[in-house]
Amino acid sequence: MSASVSNVFPIHLYNTLTRQVEPFEPLASPHVGLYVCGPTVYGSPHLGHARSAVTFDVLVRLLRTVGYNVRYVRNITDVGHLTDESGDGGEDKIAKKARLEKIEPMEVVQQYTVEYHKGMDALNCVRPSIEPTASGHIPEQIALIERLMDAGYAYEVEGSVYFDLNAYQASDFEYGALSGKVLDELQHASRGTLGQDEKRSPHDFALWKRADESHIMRWSSPWGEGFPGWHLECTAMSTKYLGETFDIHGGGLDLQFPHHEAEIAQACGAHGTSPAKVWMHHNMVTLEGSKMSKSSGNFVTLQQLFDGDHGLLSKGYDPMVVRFLLLQSHYQSPIDFSDRALQAAEKGFARLMSAVTLAPKLGIEGVEIESAGFQGNSDLLESLQKMNGSSPIETELLDGMKEAFKEITQDLHTAKAIAALFGVSSVLQALVNGQKSRNEVSDDVLRMVLAAYQMVVRDILGFDAPAAQGQGSMDRVEGLMDILVELRASARSNHDYVTSDLIRDRLAAQGITLKDGKGGVVEVEYDSPEE
Repeated sequence: MSASVSNVFPIHLYNTLTRQVEPFEPLASPHVGLYVCGPTVYGSPHLGHARSAVTFDVLVRLLRTVGYNVRYVRNITDVGHLTDESGDGGEDKIAKKARLEKIEPMEVVQQYTVEYHKGMDALNCVRPSIEPTASGHIPEQIALIERLMDAGYAYEVEGSVYFDLNAYQASDFEYGALSGKVLDELQHASRGTLGQDEKRSPHDFALWKRADESHIMRWSSPWGEGFPGWHLECTAMSTKYLGETFDIHGGGLDLQFPHHEAEIAQACGAHGTSPAKVWMHHNMVTLEGSKMSKSSGNFVTLQQLFDGDHGLLSKGYDPMVVRFLLLQSHYQSPIDFSDRALQAAEKGFARLMSAVTLAPKLGIEGVEIESAGFQGNSDLLESLQKMNGSSPIETELLDGMKEAFKEITQDLHTAKAIAALFGVSSVLQALVNGQKSRNEVSDDVLRMVLAAYQMVVRDILGFDAPAAQGQGSMDRVEGLMDILVELRASARSNHDYVTSDLIRDRLAAQGITLKDGKGGVVEVEYDSPEE
């Protein structure tokens, strides 16, 4: 990481709390505190989990690339998440799984935590700086409850403790600012439907639940044996490791209410301030139009994606292809999963990576950042911003790289960044194929562009060569394309238009377009990813 923060491409993020894109200004630059709601580990990780991990992985990578020192905290929910998504009713999801499989709850936790890490590692996601568990922070959660009770924002009923939303609303704090929910409307709509007579108000949420004799996971507390509420853990752990106020809180759109709204209420009640300056929410992955989730059984696991072991899949897909699928849409847009979408992502990823190894073919060596003569990422970014092209081709290359980086810094618009990278890749391929004059591009410009391309593709977007194939296979694909272009040119010169048109049409069906130019020059174009 560079010694200083680069401000030549300022970062902007959409803040759910303010409903607008804002310049990102850390509370204590160059340090950034990021908390992301992690998985409830009672089942195999699926594409929905992957979208959360990959989204915030890109954010962490971007922040670190420009020079910030990021403390990335992502929790593991291993207790307290009840089958009622409100967090107040039903059976603990992990305890239920343990009972069904006739094993200890912590065996369930260990099994699926390991599986989750394996899946995220395959997707090339960086590990969090700290990964706390709910069960490992029971004392902190009890202390938080006591603080809320002392402040008058919580009450105990027969061993359970609830957050008092009416008392909270009567103070200077506002419940519903994040989600746009109005408490009075929620209470009116839910009257007589929840059946929880012990609560003062239907939307008071549980901070601590008493454990009956059948409940496996339980701890001692001032109110008797029980377990913490689902919402409580994130407030306790985020503020412990990041302070009472930190920079960014992230999670899925489905967590906005009630989970994140409850977090804000708990933090304001206990500490007098909202926990995070910026709130970020990614949209959902859908399967046949419905949200992908374990609780509904509507999901495809990551291992099934990698192995092809699912009825909706024609084959297994490399983890990098799955990562590409997730990043070819803006994180706030929904993604509808399908085998066809994965096939398109496979082609797009191959095209993206094809430019990574072009340096030798262009007569350029030393394109890694330091070997290219740049003193870290900040120096590279500043040099890129200052450099101007002396020919149309140089300008096209430099503008494309500037656009790619700018789009990422504009609220992580990875889809537009990839589209800009495709433009750069096409120019580089044209230089290699002789469709554009190599003499019109200086070595300095090419070295700059190639170093920046690798930085964006590898360091920020987090792509690597396919695990199963490696770069050697990528080179072979490029070689096969050259052969096909030559065969078609030979067929055309021999007036064999049947063969010529067959090659063109078969490639077009695979998303590859051959454009015939003057003098027999053929330009190869690939379909761009859908946003």
